[in-house]
Amino acid sequence: MAAPPSPPPPFASVSASQLCSNARSFSPFSSSPSLLLSRNNAFYRNKYSRVKFKSSSTLSFRAFSSSSDSVVTLLDYGAGNVRSVRNAIRFLGFDIKDVQTPEDILNANRLIFPGVGAFAAAMDVLNKTGMAEALCTYIEKDRPFLGICLGLQLLFESSEENGPVEGLGLIPGMVGRFDSSNGFRVPHIGWNALQITKDSKILDDVGNRHVYFVHSYRAVPSDDNKEWVSSTCNYGDNFIASIRRGNVHAVQFHPEKSGDVGLSVLRRFLYPKSTMLKKPTEGKASQLAKRVIACLDVRANDKGDLVVTKGDQYDVREHTKENEVRNLGKPVELAGQYYKDGADEISFLNITGFRDFPLGDLPMLQVLRLTSENVFVPLTVGGGIRDFTDANGRYYSSLEVASEYFRSGADKISIGSDAVYVAEEYLKTGVKTGKSSLEQISRVYGNQAVVVSIDPRRVYLNSPDDVEFKAIRVTNPGPNGEEYAWYQCTVSGGREGRPIGAYELAKAVEELGAGEILLNCIDCDGQGKGFDIDLIKLISDAVSIPVIASSGAGAVEHFSDVFMKTNASAALAAGIFHRKEVPIQSVKEHLFNQGIEVRI
Repeated sequence: MAAPPSPPPPFASVSASQLCSNARSFSPFSSSPSLLLSRNNAFYRNKYSRVKFKSSSTLSFRAFSSSSDSVVTLLDYGAGNVRSVRNAIRFLGFDIKDVQTPEDILNANRLIFPGVGAFAAAMDVLNKTGMAEALCTYIEKDRPFLGICLGLQLLFESSEENGPVEGLGLIPGMVGRFDSSNGFRVPHIGWNALQITKDSKILDDVGNRHVYFVHSYRAVPSDDNKEWVSSTCNYGDNFIASIRRGNVHAVQFHPEKSGDVGLSVLRRFLYPKSTMLKKPTEGKASQLAKRVIACLDVRANDKGDLVVTKGDQYDVREHTKENEVRNLGKPVELAGQYYKDGADEISFLNITGFRDFPLGDLPMLQVLRLTSENVFVPLTVGGGIRDFTDANGRYYSSLEVASEYFRSGADKISIGSDAVYVAEEYLKTGVKTGKSSLEQISRVYGNQAVVVSIDPRRVYLNSPDDVEFKAIRVTNPGPNGEEYAWYQCTVSGGREGRPIGAYELAKAVEELGAGEILLNCIDCDGQGKGFDIDLIKLISDAVSIPVIASSGAGAVEHFSDVFMKTNASAALAAGIFHRKEVPIQSVKEHLFNQGIEVRI
């Protein structure tokens, strides 16, 4: 059955060219343009003066009818993944009305603003469409409001993101970037703990449990804004995790990606007069948790059906006479099960995407759409994200390809082979063109939405001077007693080696806009003997963005080993979860017993 079309983005009267000349993107399956907003466009730099609004007396509210009790008004300006918010709202029994005009804001019974993208670009949309004035009026009238992530930040006076840029000015303070000089990785990605400072109503079920954050900028508490602050979070320093005044709420974390805890936050906002009893405090969250990620390698089998498979050193076919593709289950069903089992994220990898045009892969897009209906943790998808010209001569930029994945339910996209080619060119010329997939996507969606997947293999050496790339002494010598190795990057599913090392690639893609690295190892893949600690330590020490350890997990001890010996922020596994050899909850319990912070 064909997937239902994504809802058209609001503010259709504002052309994308008015907003950002180099960031307009069209879905090949929809006639409606998405208003994709560039964070570095020169139009936005240092162009902001104090926002002045008309008197709120010029705006009026219509009377509400009882039929509006089951409707949530959603302010979605078309940038990023808002599908999960929509799905969570519908999951909780509400219908959605999209904001099309400022009057839709003023006449909302309850309003949710899931801000996505960059501060300056969002403010420009709000100002050009008249939404800024309507938002301020709505909030000043103490109408029910929930801002999410950027929807919280925009309430403040200003932001330093490509700024200073003026905000709505409702809450005193500037939104600033996290300081990575103290060893904390930026973006702040993952499950962290809240310190609730006052009765917030919507946080009553959170207790000492983790919620999911993904951001590079934050507001800090002060004497001037303390009356607004309902909770804080610590990541290097204390920042504002939520605000509340009257019926106005906003959260820096993503409730739609925080599992059952996050759904409870949305439920309490949507049902403020419900008879739900306050749950006793539970959980043991105290700081940023290490993440356990379930990975689903997806491809079509020889019958054309999408299946979850798993390779041994990237070979996914059974060693039988039929030589069929190894089938370990159906993607949507497995993702749903891993969500129930406690996976902190779900990662889909379209392992044949490098061969084909991803936007022609309707079943994979459908997998994302269906998964996001019932899985409320972050979803990452990778495979074939690059510039492409189809058989009809129609050119699609990597940004358009990524945008369709975001609209289908992805929170992050993973770039593999294309990132290698981009990094090679960058290291050769030293020039950031702004046109590469990494630069375009991170500029529009933020670097927290861009993961680079690195697929290296060991090349053993007798001396680190034998190669121009970064080489290290390895724990286990090579087949001929070699004490050193460098890690050669590959493309096309590990089939082709390239003249660049994993170390050089990681440093380059961080400079180009990657927000996270997924670090695989062909030598360890499917072996079940543990992660390549030498490699993971090398890369996680070299960059200041989060690193996900992948390839080789075979026992719960392998997870504690990688977290204790390296600076990895997360660990990913596939086969041991698919084959039910090591349950996700067993991994979590083991890590907890080892004193490693995890989301239980």
